[in-house]
Amino acid sequence: MNKESKKREALQYHAEPTPGKIQVVPTKKYATQRDLSLAYSPGVAEPCLEIAANVEDVYKYTAKGNLVAVISNGTAVLGLGDIGPEAGKPVMEGKGLLFKIFADIDVFDIEVDTKNVEEFIQTVKNIAPTFGGINLEDIKAPESFEIERRLIEELNIPVMHDDQHGTAIISSAALINALELAGKKAEDVKVVVSGAGSAAIACTDLYVLLGVKVENILMFNSKGLLTKDNPSLSELQLKYAVDGPKIELAEAVKGADVFIGLSSGDILSSEMLLSMKKNPIVFAMANPNPEIDYNLAVQTRKDVIMATGRSDFPNQVNNVLGFPYIFRGALDVRATKINEAMKMAAVKALAILAKEPVPEQVNVAYGATKLGFGQEYIIPKPFDPRLITVVAPAVAKAAMESGVAKNPITDWAAYEDKLRERMGNDNKMVRLITNRAKLDPKRVVFAEADQLNVLKAAQIVHEDGIGIPVLLGSRETILELKEELGFDADLEIIDPKTNEEEARRNRFANSYWETRERRGVSLLDAQKFMRERNYFAAMMVNEGEADALVTGYSRSYPSVVKPMLQLVEKAHGASLVATANMMLTSRGPMFLSDTAININPSSEDLVNIALMTAKTAKMFGIEPVIAMVSYSNFGSSSHQNASKVRDAVAYLHKNHPEMVVDGEIQADFALNSEMLQEKFPFSKLAGKKVNTLIFPNLESANITYKLMKELNKSASIGPIMMGMGKPVHIFQLGASVEEMVNMAAIAVIDAQEKEIKKNKLAQ
Repeated sequence: MNKESKKREALQYHAEPTPGKIQVVPTKKYATQRDLSLAYSPGVAEPCLEIAANVEDVYKYTAKGNLVAVISNGTAVLGLGDIGPEAGKPVMEGKGLLFKIFADIDVFDIEVDTKNVEEFIQTVKNIAPTFGGINLEDIKAPESFEIERRLIEELNIPVMHDDQHGTAIISSAALINALELAGKKAEDVKVVVSGAGSAAIACTDLYVLLGVKVENILMFNSKGLLTKDNPSLSELQLKYAVDGPKIELAEAVKGADVFIGLSSGDILSSEMLLSMKKNPIVFAMANPNPEIDYNLAVQTRKDVIMATGRSDFPNQVNNVLGFPYIFRGALDVRATKINEAMKMAAVKALAILAKEPVPEQVNVAYGATKLGFGQEYIIPKPFDPRLITVVAPAVAKAAMESGVAKNPITDWAAYEDKLRERMGNDNKMVRLITNRAKLDPKRVVFAEADQLNVLKAAQIVHEDGIGIPVLLGSRETILELKEELGFDADLEIIDPKTNEEEARRNRFANSYWETRERRGVSLLDAQKFMRERNYFAAMMVNEGEADALVTGYSRSYPSVVKPMLQLVEKAHGASLVATANMMLTSRGPMFLSDTAININPSSEDLVNIALMTAKTAKMFGIEPVIAMVSYSNFGSSSHQNASKVRDAVAYLHKNHPEMVVDGEIQADFALNSEMLQEKFPFSKLAGKKVNTLIFPNLESANITYKLMKELNKSASIGPIMMGMGKPVHIFQLGASVEEMVNMAAIAVIDAQEKEIKKNKLAQ
């Protein structure tokens, strides 16, 4: 994508369909006059009087306890500098988005039009009664230090300037583990810090708390080594200024154990890295270009322990590992401040978590056989679902132990369950899927690339590194649409109907005919079929000229699935082909099967559908808990529509006792664990959270997933084809661009899995 197209896409994202990235959503009923009279006058007077009598009741009757203000004056926005409060608002909204999706914290962003420290402080103090916490953002140093210090002292709610402390907390956790791997002690190491801004000062302050000695620290700004005779240094910088002559960065890193980069890219050369001590620790956190390129660093020294601020290298120092969970823990115990004990608790929790066995879901997301503590894994991954249940409780406990918690937690198990429930409604699974696909992109045929939305999806797949699109369709149309989209990548374009493709069409036709000649297909028929894009695309995958295909945007599902079933063999051992939809719901990802192919599956078919769906769930790191749903509960109906489900469950219980599966069961009992426990405590599903539903027929499955999609606005990924020997996947008619991108990622992952299986069989 060219620069102008990227600009257009970014502006469109922020402008449409509704300007901005956050909104206020009611949390109470408001349908009737009675509801409104309770929400406002006269009913609202009652909580007002209660709060007037006891101000702490504001947490009981209002949203204050889960509401954080992200506040800035726009004086240090990203790398853009002092661009003003209005121009900084998109960033503040973005920070609010991260608070919500990672920790379920609501946010109002507040942009303050003043550079005067006292005016800013008074403004924040005056609006503080609205909020449970204050996140200061993008305020330039040294004013940011004074603003934060004063607000912490003068307010009785948590205040943190994440630009400073976020990086400090995450990198400190990484430093603890890096020192352990290097066999070094904090009090013994020589540390060189490149950068002397607010983040660098906050990081170094926290390193000192970890045991690093001030006399072993050399700090540089853009003008060189900080020395005590420099009158331009702030009081905070003077802590790390040294007596004596100035030396260059290259001289300073000689014999150093640790290099901390919070400055600019490519200032640490390979020669400088070679001059450091054994097992050097290098945190090159400048973005987008680190102080030394990761690949250069690890090629220069095999013993280097490296972290950066980038997601495409191991050990990303990402603030999202910290601030959402720190505020979550602080809010949940109603802390009056975020103190050093709470920050250090977050540091230690992150460091310890990196040493724990990694959930399969995280391994799947990063394409790892088994992530484990070591040089390439010294801090947890941002997608790790355990972060909220590890960091937030650690912060909450530290607040209680340090005496700043006004609402102590007593039942920690219940608290952790509540934290898990909070994270059921986010779209982490989409990020997990796309991240997994990007680790090993595959060639994906887009069989309808001359459709604008399909080409948009292919553009995103290419530019995000999810896959390598092969564009099928009218070359002239595709080129025109590419120009319209600003899609200037040089990708393969194939028009199956042109004379240029005659030889390949004939080759594909012969190959197809050989497999179908005794099933009523003539060579002429095969040649005609190969002029149709879906037949041609399927043969590209069959013949190894592409790794996967996606199609179906412009035609009905049955008409598109037919050539796939004719041309592509079933997977080894598969007795049927079925589909599953992954629904991203408020209770987390759920798999629904069969949503597109088998109209009235038999008992045996249901067994196979359940087994394939369980395998699909595991492919995404989810341990399946399967309800075989019906209108009947455990034998309450003897009708064959219910008994076939019951027979399938009996077979699974006997032959696959390790599976968590039960039924036949009505959907409400399957999804309501309290009802299930009360009425059917004998069930294998009792006490468990169902995440997979197997339906008795196609109509019930298809209707259910589409109702969920439209009424509950649950994102849908699918239908995911199961039981096919090759990675072929079909969109629903008129799928959105987002849905097509997600399906392309699924196709890439499917191709990855099939390649792994093939390689294992070949060994």
